[in-house]
Amino acid sequence: MKIAKNTVVTVNYRLSDAQNNLIEEGTQPMVYLHGGYENTLPKIEEELDGKDVGYSSVIQIEPEDAFGDYDPALIKVEPKDRLPGPIEVGMQFEGMAEGGDPDDEPTIFTVTEIAEDKVVLDGNHPLAGMALRFELSVIDVRAATPEEIAHEHVHGAHGHHHEEHGHQELDDSEPGDHFRSHPLQ
Repeated sequence: MKIAKNTVVTVNYRLSDAQNNLIEEGTQPMVYLHGGYENTLPKIEEELDGKDVGYSSVIQIEPEDAFGDYDPALIKVEPKDRLPGPIEVGMQFEGMAEGGDPDDEPTIFTVTEIAEDKVVLDGNHPLAGMALRFELSVIDVRAATPEEIAHEHVHGAHGHHHEEHGHQELDDSEPGDHFRSHPLQ
């Protein structure tokens, strides 16, 4: 079966920077619903479209086609007492970027530094500003189920399934509540 819209693609991958320094060796294959559902980077979909099991490739994706350029405006320094404790470097919170439109999606901020009473939060993706090199090897292609197509993501092994297919609304009425712990996979 060829990779096309509404197929579930299983790919072994290795992710490096443009200088070939290893970022991530995929211990589990990447499994995604192909066809513009934003389950993987568009350039990966473009590369794999129409290919079969056994296809291998190395592609380089520039920042603008990956996780964007690094944006210094996404750095925030907040009083430590505005965040739920205990705080550790690497924790992630959901919040709004400075001057952001209230209708915008919340930004995920990562704690990058903790001083006595201040916390530095970075809303950039950890790979922002980097050209990325993907080594890809297609190991399986199957037709997506009607449920996967309706929910726009893979269910089952290496996919994910939510109790509800929406995001919980946040109550931002309390001071400091514009930051919420946000578990990431």
